[in-house]
Amino acid sequence: MAFNVSILKLPVIRLGSKGDIVQGWQSFLKNAQFPIDVVDGDFGKQTDQATRSYQQRNNLTADGIVGNMTYSVALNQGFILQIPNLSASTLLSYLGFGEAEVKDLQASINKTGQLNPPLTADGDFGNSSNKGLAEAYKKRDVRWRSEIEEALSNNTKQKLGQDLTPALDILNGFAKNQRFRLSGAHWVNNFPTSRLIADLASPFRQRVEAFQKALIDAGCQVIVTATHRPKERAYLMHYAARINRQEISAKFVPSMAGVNIEWEHYTNAGSVQAAQEMVNAYGIGGNPVSLNSRHTQRQAIDWNVTWNGTISIRDGNGRLVTVGNPNNAALNRNLWTVGSTYGVYKLSNDPPHWSVDGY
Repeated sequence: MAFNVSILKLPVIRLGSKGDIVQGWQSFLKNAQFPIDVVDGDFGKQTDQATRSYQQRNNLTADGIVGNMTYSVALNQGFILQIPNLSASTLLSYLGFGEAEVKDLQASINKTGQLNPPLTADGDFGNSSNKGLAEAYKKRDVRWRSEIEEALSNNTKQKLGQDLTPALDILNGFAKNQRFRLSGAHWVNNFPTSRLIADLASPFRQRVEAFQKALIDAGCQVIVTATHRPKERAYLMHYAARINRQEISAKFVPSMAGVNIEWEHYTNAGSVQAAQEMVNAYGIGGNPVSLNSRHTQRQAIDWNVTWNGTISIRDGNGRLVTVGNPNNAALNRNLWTVGSTYGVYKLSNDPPHWSVDGY
């Protein structure tokens, strides 16, 4: 392949290097089954040894230094898609697309994605074109790779020559990555909420454990549905709800470190629809989740507590308390009082929610 690695302007990295490019390199090595325990952007001894092993396996000088020789091999093996903040225009230059070929690609994206409004085929593959690329892949999914090859002109195919197939394979991988950066229901699987009482902060954890024991000893059925909510998940839930309510435009949502989401779709309608899908997937109704709640602070628990008939439960002061109907902790104020003696307080307007202070 005749791709020009110098266009990417990748820095030489070695033992002691730090940053996003190191993190991308570590991800590449880890995906290739080299022993990388933590992807942290710190080129330490483990990354050095894994790099030397990679170089040895690929008949490179095993010196632990990642420069253009090592990059050239790794790029052809998928590292190209691990480069942080790689723009589509830089990628296309690397793949050998000149202005004429970019114009052809833009026209072909319009055709495969049936974009409305269509991209302007001006040879400048900027933000709008990148969103169009993601939208086309979103619509066509695995069919896009073959369709884009069919749509490209013979002139572009002849220009790329023997590099056509690997170039389109790489472009397809890039398009897929951009598509899954887009907001949508698939994000619900990221940054999952814990259901473990052990993930609560002390001393609230011990209070919940004591109250849970009393509930179970009394014959209650206890199902924990949420404890610690990562701040990243709260961010996703919060802004999905706000975009869905059209309180904020997708393009004005602030970014969050560690959450590589793209809220702004090709059209505003697409952005709002994706946000609505997220709201439905999270099951949060229409109200924005707080960015800094008792759940993100590890100071709250959501659980479903039910029982049959009348129970006798020991409160936090050691006294037995009789609790009858309704047989659901979400509604039974007598049980709320019992919980308060343990330092676990009910939020009245949120059925499963208890916390360190009732909020």
